[in-house]
Amino acid sequence: MKSEFIHFMVRSGVLSFGDFTTKSGRKTPYFINTGSYKTGEQMYKLGEFYAASIAKNVADGEMKPFDVLFGPAYKGITLAAGTASMLYAKHGINVGFCYNRKEAKDHGEGGVLVGCKLKDGDRLVIVEDVITAGTAVRETLPILKNAADVKVDAIVISVDRMEKGTGERTAIQELYEDHGIKAFPIVTIKEIVEELYNKPVDGRIIIDDALMERIREYWDKYCVGI
Repeated sequence: MKSEFIHFMVRSGVLSFGDFTTKSGRKTPYFINTGSYKTGEQMYKLGEFYAASIAKNVADGEMKPFDVLFGPAYKGITLAAGTASMLYAKHGINVGFCYNRKEAKDHGEGGVLVGCKLKDGDRLVIVEDVITAGTAVRETLPILKNAADVKVDAIVISVDRMEKGTGERTAIQELYEDHGIKAFPIVTIKEIVEELYNKPVDGRIIIDDALMERIREYWDKYCVGI
């Protein structure tokens, strides 16, 4: 599944190489942007990949059964909806999903959260595209805790960038040690590079020697365990 997912990201224009700046301010030679998925076929397949990862980890006992998928605005909105749909359609797992608004609504039902109404005791899984420094997740937790006394057990992401968070630990290690949230990536950046380095995708080399050198420099500066 990992090789298939990597090629799917490349062909969808979601996995890009060049010069980018992450939300945490790091200058990076690669970028994963799930906002680039733009067709029904792509969203169908993306939901399948996320749902398959979740279903396998639950079945293996790595991930606890849960009640609600949460997708942080904005990219997480479609991820939560698509994954919840595929969990039910492909694996018979029926869970709620919700997401947040960037600004609270002061009319109608009001509030910040949309979708499944959270209640005390609910177990949540967050779906996101990547974790770089963990900034987005830390911003999300107070929103969820303000809604109800919920437990966030896990976060499922497309790619583990294997990067340091606020200190010398990886962002994923920090999330687990500081908040008890376990991350489940579909693939790691190391697996992506191993799959694509000097290997053609549809007749095109994605990572050549020059780009590989830049990637190694970035890894030396920001990454752990590569």
